[in-house]
Amino acid sequence: MSELEIIGVPQSNFVRTVRIACEEKQVPYRFTPGRPRSPEVSAIHPLGKIPVTRHGDFSLCESKAIATYIDRLFPGSRLFPDDPMRCAKIEQWVSIANTAIIPAMNVYLRCYFFPKGADGAPDRAVIDKTLPEVRTFMDLCNRAVAQTGHLVGTEFSYADMNLLPVLAYLRECPESGEVLIAAKELALYLDRHSERASFKATVPPPFSELRLRSP
Repeated sequence: MSELEIIGVPQSNFVRTVRIACEEKQVPYRFTPGRPRSPEVSAIHPLGKIPVTRHGDFSLCESKAIATYIDRLFPGSRLFPDDPMRCAKIEQWVSIANTAIIPAMNVYLRCYFFPKGADGAPDRAVIDKTLPEVRTFMDLCNRAVAQTGHLVGTEFSYADMNLLPVLAYLRECPESGEVLIAAKELALYLDRHSERASFKATVPPPFSELRLRSP
């Protein structure tokens, strides 16, 4: 069987999510650096977004679709279980995260990782505007994981893999880092799952390396 190839930049939280999924299922893959909207990426994703994947003659885009393909094709622990209720809850949390939580958090994070303020400083106006929503969503996640330490049920699932990379970035920034300390259940959730082998194996290089390589 052809080797699975994942294309993107390792700093992308969605790229990391797919890589965590591969690690959890112990699926061998080759990682190929590829920036958003690059010719190689745009040939697969109509909007030029990452990650994208190739598997022989088959190509695919969007992290959730890639994870579903990996889960159905390869053996190993299931990312999306057969139980319809649990699977639906996982899908529900992935949808909430990808359509609302992660986009809002990424606006805030870009202020620090790609600063565009005066003299290269973070844009305080954008930070101050987005912080209330970031706090609201972090509180939502805190309440969601409080009972079992997982987003869905009592087992690690793709819903967790999808959220953890962006939480790791939020811990690095001053305001969101303080919010995370106060959100005790969410902080414990991140600390505990950061010890998973799949999480450690996919730690990305710093964003400074990505900026240095920008054209």
